[in-house]
Amino acid sequence: MGTVAIIGGGASGLAAATEAARAGAEVLLFEAVDRVGKPILATGNGRCNFSNANPADGDYRNAPFVASVLAAQEKLYAREIELDARSLESDVRDFESDARAFDGPHAVTDFFARLGMLRREEDGRLYPLTNKATTVVDVLRQALASYGVEERCGHRAVRVRPLAGGAKGAAGRFRIDFAEGEPAFADAVVLACGGHIARALAPEELAFVRQRPVLGPLRTDTAPIKGLNNVRVQCAIALESPEGGVKAREEGEVLFRDYGISGIAAFDVSRHAEPGDRVVFDFIPWIRECELRSCLEQRWDRGVLSHGGAGRWRPTLLDITCGMLLPQVARCVLAQANRDPSAPARRDDLGALAGALKRFAVTVRGGGDAKQCQVTRGGLDVRGFSSMTLEASAVPGLYAAGEALDVDAACGGFNLHWAWTSGMLAGRVAGTSVAAQGAGERAGAPRPGSVSHEGE
Repeated sequence: MGTVAIIGGGASGLAAATEAARAGAEVLLFEAVDRVGKPILATGNGRCNFSNANPADGDYRNAPFVASVLAAQEKLYAREIELDARSLESDVRDFESDARAFDGPHAVTDFFARLGMLRREEDGRLYPLTNKATTVVDVLRQALASYGVEERCGHRAVRVRPLAGGAKGAAGRFRIDFAEGEPAFADAVVLACGGHIARALAPEELAFVRQRPVLGPLRTDTAPIKGLNNVRVQCAIALESPEGGVKAREEGEVLFRDYGISGIAAFDVSRHAEPGDRVVFDFIPWIRECELRSCLEQRWDRGVLSHGGAGRWRPTLLDITCGMLLPQVARCVLAQANRDPSAPARRDDLGALAGALKRFAVTVRGGGDAKQCQVTRGGLDVRGFSSMTLEASAVPGLYAAGEALDVDAACGGFNLHWAWTSGMLAGRVAGTSVAAQGAGERAGAPRPGSVSHEGE
């Protein structure tokens, strides 16, 4: 039986280990910390938004490569259904079918259904039915045990080296060195660790894209949002370049902070943000500016007429925004429009107010706290890997998945969907390859060498 080594016990590593073992390989799973699955426990505020019903909507970096990987895994899954129609797995799929919220093949959801995990959908986002991230880790660890995967925690890999000939292996064989202890040997390796770790481990033949944290808060100029710390708004935001082009647009929640902005919408545009860009707020995104101005004029007219005419009482601009914005947000909007919120409003002021509500802006100064960022952009250059197998072109037998590769996506379960899908594909291909080698060896076919250990 051939051996597959998985470096990294996060989402992609656990998926890769499960699929490699199902393919018939002996699997060693190496994790630097004391247990596998720890990063999964923090996702979705502990609920684990593990996937999305519409994965193509993820706005993926290196989208053509990702689309090909997703399609390859779905094709592999569809072929498995056809070949294993009478298997126990088919029975499990039939049993779980009533719990699905959509029709058609979806390799990730069926992967978890096969492991016994029911799921629920919330606006396209998929969660475990228990609403607990621990459930996701539990079913994965149970799968590892059932398929005989050997977990080796506390093993921090420092180098993966292909071996060519000699007593300890042949072409296509790998030696894995660790910070402490003896090295390990395998017929195939899946790098399922973070990109910065993958860079240190990977052979020199593989190109690397500089990394930076994304999908997190943004630092902005703070004068326009003074006094808004911890205030939340529902709005649309557009990320504009200094030249005025729109780089990204999102609708959702924004959380103002002393240093800038946070919240899901801010996280999503952060993937495209550079210092000097502007974040432009549209606080009333569902109507056009001309319609908003008309609405504000009607409010002004009603306020004046209900109090006996302009000679007796006139509403302020802050009064006009009552019910539309929190007062502290309205004051910041009016300040940027050079309007006194407490002064009686003139009808001629309402056009400027409409424009300010649709185009309140702050300038990006950089990324916020990196510890709050959900993913890291960069990693191993995808151009060095097959989008059909995730095998490195320059290093046969070496595969990569998840954040080891230069792929990231929007919020909503899309990054975990990539982790599961890429891990499943890399693990299945690697496992099938080494299992076939093992079958050939048992049949008497020549093989480049057997699994060896230090000192043999």
